[in-house]
Amino acid sequence: MQSKVSLIVPVYNEAGAIEPFVSAVEAIAPTLDADLDIIFIDDGSRDTTCDEIIATAKTHAIPIQLLALSRNFGKEAAITAGIDAAAGDAIIPIDVDLQHPPEIIPQFIEEWRRGAKVVYGKRLDRDAETWLKRMTSRVFYRVFNALSQSDIPPDASDFRLLDRSVVAALANYRERTRFMKGLFSAVGFKTAPVAYEVPARRVGATKWNYWRLWNFALDGIFSFSTVPIRVWTYVGALIAGLSLLYALWIVATTLIFGLDVPGYASLITAILFMGGIQLISLGIIGEYIARIFLETKQRPIYTIDPSRSVIKQTGVGEPLDGVSSTPPTARGTASPATSPAPH
Repeated sequence: MQSKVSLIVPVYNEAGAIEPFVSAVEAIAPTLDADLDIIFIDDGSRDTTCDEIIATAKTHAIPIQLLALSRNFGKEAAITAGIDAAAGDAIIPIDVDLQHPPEIIPQFIEEWRRGAKVVYGKRLDRDAETWLKRMTSRVFYRVFNALSQSDIPPDASDFRLLDRSVVAALANYRERTRFMKGLFSAVGFKTAPVAYEVPARRVGATKWNYWRLWNFALDGIFSFSTVPIRVWTYVGALIAGLSLLYALWIVATTLIFGLDVPGYASLITAILFMGGIQLISLGIIGEYIARIFLETKQRPIYTIDPSRSVIKQTGVGEPLDGVSSTPPTARGTASPATSPAPH
């Protein structure tokens, strides 16, 4: 039996991009030693994205499904919804803007056939991005890899092939603050890169700005490392040690040279410095407490709107659940013993 590969395509206000994407995928489909299907996850679009997906499905031979979320949950949640819904032997998260070129999917499948469980796209050329974005991206991944126990390969993208065994492992990672690149690395498995050139975006504009990227970076670091909170133990110890040395210096100079009147400037500087240190440390502690708060509520990662979704039966004959925070275990992605408990 020929293998089945599911493309996971999160979309948000991508009207005009659906038809070119499906046409590009159909162009490479005959060259593959696998059957392709496409699952679009609409992340609360306000334009005609859903209508275009439904219309495109009627005019193309490739199987297309639409999973419409009830509101905008974010790209990471949308990818999770697609991974939970996919029934393929392998799945490939891919962007609809064609900056993840479908033409390299055959190379993904070739590496998969050779035994790799994760095949990720490695960007070769990022000249289309601004110097600031390239620099901040490099700094972030260096910091992340230094602080985290799971490394993200340089220039790796979300564009990758995941074997069904990897999907089963990901089913057990159900945290609410999701950083998918980190989760893809955290599960492990044999990995292979496929290099590709990033083409220019053909339709629309990016939904990311620097503020969203900054918050995304914080989510990644705080989700995968306790170093930012642990470091304040050492900062506190260092400040306490320096304060003790300064106190001894004051005592010594007073005994040797007589009474010393401390200056206002040095006093207010020390107070402001310590106040700033305390506020920074409280902010970092607050970031971790906020994530504990979100996890303890156990809210769904996403919610599906069945009235706007166009979905078929899953691979084992079960209809896809309308509201989901954990994947259906009957799909064969995880055993009951290791699956997360339903909420």
